[in-house]
Amino acid sequence: MSIHPFNWGVIAPGRIARNFAEALAVIPQATLYAVASSNLQRAQDFVDEFDGQLALDDYQQLANDPKVDAIYIANPHRFHFDSIKMCLEAGKPVLCEKPLTVNAAQTKELVALAKANNVFLMEALWTRFQPAWQQVKSWLEQQKIGEIKLISSSFGFNIPRDEDDRLLNRELAGGSLLDMGVYNVSMSQFVTQSKPNKIVADGLVGSTGVDERSSVVMNYGHCASQFTCNFLANTENSFTIFGSNGHIRVPSMFWVGTQACLSVHGEPDIVEDFPFRASGFEYQIEEVMSCVAAGKLQSEVMSWQKSIETMQIMDEIRSQIGVRYPFLGE
Repeated sequence: MSIHPFNWGVIAPGRIARNFAEALAVIPQATLYAVASSNLQRAQDFVDEFDGQLALDDYQQLANDPKVDAIYIANPHRFHFDSIKMCLEAGKPVLCEKPLTVNAAQTKELVALAKANNVFLMEALWTRFQPAWQQVKSWLEQQKIGEIKLISSSFGFNIPRDEDDRLLNRELAGGSLLDMGVYNVSMSQFVTQSKPNKIVADGLVGSTGVDERSSVVMNYGHCASQFTCNFLANTENSFTIFGSNGHIRVPSMFWVGTQACLSVHGEPDIVEDFPFRASGFEYQIEEVMSCVAAGKLQSEVMSWQKSIETMQIMDEIRSQIGVRYPFLGE
């Protein structure tokens, strides 16, 4: 019996979208059906390279195509809200790159729209779905390291300075927090399964008005998570969870988790390797396809509430640091 293909559409075929397309190749039911870009030639090149079927220069046309089963959105942060809204209004399930939006108010509005239209929506925080991080979750549930006391992580690279690049562009919602720190925040939420009751943040706001370094402590009461994200220096880029009886560490680069290490007091260390089948995006893609097939509107692993909480935390961090996005009326 033949299996009906699951037709994916892609909005904005840039660098990150390549990881998405590479992952589709290892999922038997998944098909790259249509690609939409503001530049038709770019869309066509992407379709040719990854064996797609249709190239478009109109996002709305992609959203309206009845053959499209779900849409992956990979344009700059600022445009996520409008793109997601368009797709949800067209009744299309959405997987959108992190951060889902630029602030919590936008996320809440889209969640309400997804609920009203009975359409699936998920933030593409791929790290949560990786086998290494699922192993971390299992160790925590088994209380292998006792009670969680402290989380420490970093995400930073010395990126050549280009004030025209989107990373430093305030009009495109640039800055290290939304681009990098979203991982530190979301994975801290993943580990603690709770919201911080206090946040203390400091940072460096550069000449373009975005944070080039953010250092944050999130106090959860029973534990704290401290992290730094930045565009200025190469940091360790690991994620360590310290407990009363040991620690768990996902080494550099923790957001591309292919190894998890367990160190329990008085016992030999355990190091588990989890190589990806493709780019690592395949696990979140399979989650979306499974949820859509089951008629779910959201994923339990990356739920709407978890995305809202992540954005609320980042709103507070931006407020303390002094990063304002004029296009939001801030």
